[in-house]
Amino acid sequence: MKITQVNVEVFTYPTRRSVDAAGHAHPGEESLAKMALLRVATEDGTEGYAFGAPELIRPHIIDSFVRKVLIGQNVMDREKIWQDLAHWQRGSASQLTDRALALVEQALWDWAGRKFKQPVHKLIGGYRDKVLAYGSTMCGDDLPGGLSTPEEYGRFAEQLVARGYKAIKLHTWMPPISFAPDPKMDVRACAAVREAVGPDIALMLDGYHWYSRTDALYIGRELEKLNFAWFEEPMMEESAESYAWLAANLDIPVLGPESLGGKYMSRASWVGQGACDILRAGVAGVGGIAPCLKVAHLAESYGMHCEIHGNGAANLAVVGAIKNCDWYERGLLHPFLNYDDVPAYLNSIVDPMDADGYVHLPDRPGLGEDINFAYIETNTVNRY
Repeated sequence: MKITQVNVEVFTYPTRRSVDAAGHAHPGEESLAKMALLRVATEDGTEGYAFGAPELIRPHIIDSFVRKVLIGQNVMDREKIWQDLAHWQRGSASQLTDRALALVEQALWDWAGRKFKQPVHKLIGGYRDKVLAYGSTMCGDDLPGGLSTPEEYGRFAEQLVARGYKAIKLHTWMPPISFAPDPKMDVRACAAVREAVGPDIALMLDGYHWYSRTDALYIGRELEKLNFAWFEEPMMEESAESYAWLAANLDIPVLGPESLGGKYMSRASWVGQGACDILRAGVAGVGGIAPCLKVAHLAESYGMHCEIHGNGAANLAVVGAIKNCDWYERGLLHPFLNYDDVPAYLNSIVDPMDADGYVHLPDRPGLGEDINFAYIETNTVNRY
């Protein structure tokens, strides 16, 4: 079945999420944001879809790379298509990013699921039908009643436990917050959350990624006293040697890498250097669903867990297809926002959570997204 069309629709939708000067998400006034829907169609009229930021798949990227590789190819040759696209990254990686590769590959998987009337997590090797979610907070802020003090983190944690979460991951304060980064404030927030939720809720910290070795060691040792489940990204991840040193000096599991480039190859290097105790990968960060599976299976061969970074349909599909992870990351969460609100371009969210803290894998064909095509058509501002 040959690919005949690759098209993009950019549309607007209302949101109350804003980003600060460093790119961190926070609550804000309602405004219009832009989203892109990538469509890959074959000669029989079947389409696969993927949502992403418009800047990832600008017209130049679609014309110069994506259409050049995809048009006329067998839609089932996902690995060949992905490898051909990855080849074009040589000298063009600043344009054709791993996140762009991931969107194209997601659309191909979505096509397959829709064509064969199967959820993607079954096509890639179903392992489970439900998974416990952890509530992943937004970064700290200076909004009274939000996440501006350790005490507010504690109160929000109580709300999350009441909602059904069995685990919570903190993102603490980061610049441009005036006092950040501050290791002692991070520890205070972690202690406040542990006191609020008691000993039976799993807790994790995603640390600010520019801490020094000594700051990271201090925070890690304090987290050990608080019985945290893992410590994530406290330092720049380009230095695997620093993480190997940290993992060797802490008992708490060190998790990573999260944002490091290099796809599955860099994750293999981390395993080889002993830079982490739990491996980390997300579909967007490593270039697609299949590369993310390669990371998870790499970890499995070393007897390691691989916790999947981020929410969304593609990451949920990977979680549904592997044994060696415990959690699905649900977030980012904040006292002023309701994660369960349905975005205007969907009819329902892909990852509803029950009262016991489980997200059930979707049984809809493809990636499982319940797309509101009528809304997208009405609010499209650009097509190419």
